[in-house]
Amino acid sequence: MHLKHAFVRRRFAWIPLALCVALTLPAAPGLTPPAQAQNNLPALGDSVSGEFGVGAERQLGDRIMEQVRRDPQYHDDPVLGDYLQSLWQPLLSAARARGELSSELDDRFAWQAFLVRDRTVNAFALPGGFVGVHLGLIATTASRDEIASVLAHELSHVTQRHIARSLVKSKQQSLVALASMIVGMLAAARSPEAANALITGGQAVALQGQLNFSRDMEREADRIGFGVLEQAGFSPAGMASMFERLQQSSRLNDSGAYPYLRTHPLTGERIGEARARSAVAAITPSRGGLEHALMQARARVQMDTRPDVLREWIRQADPASDKPAERLLAEATKAQAATLLRDWATADAAFARAEPLAKGDSRASRGLAFVRAESWLARGDTGRAEAALAAVRGDGSRASELMSARVALASPANSPALRRATEELQTWVAMHGADTQAWELLAAAWERSGKPLRAVQAQAEARYTVGDLQGAMDRLKSAQKLAREPGQGDFIEASVIDARLRQLQAQWRQRVKEEAGS
Repeated sequence: MHLKHAFVRRRFAWIPLALCVALTLPAAPGLTPPAQAQNNLPALGDSVSGEFGVGAERQLGDRIMEQVRRDPQYHDDPVLGDYLQSLWQPLLSAARARGELSSELDDRFAWQAFLVRDRTVNAFALPGGFVGVHLGLIATTASRDEIASVLAHELSHVTQRHIARSLVKSKQQSLVALASMIVGMLAAARSPEAANALITGGQAVALQGQLNFSRDMEREADRIGFGVLEQAGFSPAGMASMFERLQQSSRLNDSGAYPYLRTHPLTGERIGEARARSAVAAITPSRGGLEHALMQARARVQMDTRPDVLREWIRQADPASDKPAERLLAEATKAQAATLLRDWATADAAFARAEPLAKGDSRASRGLAFVRAESWLARGDTGRAEAALAAVRGDGSRASELMSARVALASPANSPALRRATEELQTWVAMHGADTQAWELLAAAWERSGKPLRAVQAQAEARYTVGDLQGAMDRLKSAQKLAREPGQGDFIEASVIDARLRQLQAQWRQRVKEEAGS
């Protein structure tokens, strides 16, 4: 990978591409709380010179992700997130089956794919097994196989320790310094003057030089990624078609919307090798075309929600094609854009045309049910929103759980629907303790149910999951005060709050100590 430019522009834009192992077009649930991820890891002040271990890489990734999750461009959409996971998880399983994913990496790395609200066509890997996907990538690709090929490539960069193999070149550079530099670059995205200072700063330039990836590493990620893609059941033609799409785009569009073309331009050798592998691979029919069309439409609308952009999507969407997937893409784009614009007549007409197209495809029908429920909820019609979710309720997915909770929160206080949603959310966070959105919904449910003490506790956990220790401690201190008020809590609840606050304070002291020693 030839990383000639140090930074990807726009938000998240100032992350060094080499550190991110960015693959810019040719991943929520089950997140591990930062404190758990730090168990048995080296101190952040340790130098990464010599050998950059698995624990050190994971901890660096956790520190970076704390800031990423707090950035407004971090995008936690349960519907798109479930779709991303439906591609990511089979690739992980395939990497394990092929022996590409060692037991140590499997246990210690996060292996989390997440979304970024950005219209540029981009994906990138961070230290420790985190992979970011821009909405522009989903909106542009023509099939799930093309997205999967990008994820497989990024996954292979991580499994082959390409980040660590480059970071080993660093001399006396602490993990705190590396993480702090990236955090500063994220902040600099909001200040052109600060960004320019970072770009021209000797430290940033030196870091970029240490982290450049070789052509051999790129070829290795292509080769291993192709095997993972095929093993996972995706069409092996996905990687070649992805490269060809990029190549065509580079000829037609040099507007900067394809950062990949600047950071590691496609070579004839890479494209030729991808085509050759596809030619000898077993033919795997592409699946999920209708579901992908729905996700394309959702990504299109959510990556830029300015009214003029939404109106342009409605104007451009032309369902004249005789291909069902293309017609569904057009109608779903119209329906979702019109919903955000509160143009109910246009939305309902588009839904009426979309529903027959999705009928008979369970995954497409499921996705459309969520979109329909959102539209009814935006109008305040909880009855119709619940009816739209009836077919998918209880399927065990994160989208179903959180969408049902959102509908219930719009129901009257103390209603059976709200009580049921509160119980289900409690069960969910017990199993998925790092799900920020679930904690936030649970806090809102407790508030509407007249349980302010429990609401504040849930708010504290929501802050903790994004790495905001100070915010979490502040809320627990508020809970302590609230617990002393008559009728708010009992001795057991107060003891639980006190114990949790002590845990977080101990983590805070450890963090301050590590950073002071760096």
